[in-house]
Amino acid sequence: MHSIPTLGHDDAHHAIEAIRKASAARKQPVVIAVADSHGEAIALLRMDGAAYSSVNVVLNKAFTAARLKRPTSLIGRNVRHPETGFDISFYGDARYVGFGGGLPVIVDGLTLGSVAVSGLTQAEDEELAALGIDAIVAHAKK
Repeated sequence: MHSIPTLGHDDAHHAIEAIRKASAARKQPVVIAVADSHGEAIALLRMDGAAYSSVNVVLNKAFTAARLKRPTSLIGRNVRHPETGFDISFYGDARYVGFGGGLPVIVDGLTLGSVAVSGLTQAEDEELAALGIDAIVAHAKK
């Protein structure tokens, strides 16, 4: 039998709280999701005033980032022709998305899960997701 390292509840809590504080300071409500190494949700927060439509989007971003082990902003891009991208239905699962804002949590080469944000621009969502990952890493070093 082998073990698969993954994020847990405490990790999700630290990520969500860091993102919530930053979003509240900006007065920009968002939806935040943290997923395990399989892309399944550990925790979700829809801040007051955040769009209901962002709930499914953020869950899909978290799923995609963890399962494909890369930022969701890279999924819809074609390496040779980044301006055109490709149809992500190629992956065969409607949960895969190519919207920026989902980031894998990679430690020592292992994908432990993901942090995703939805509700702002793709760049802002990704910036906030990175804050969540920083909070996870900082807590793990304590």
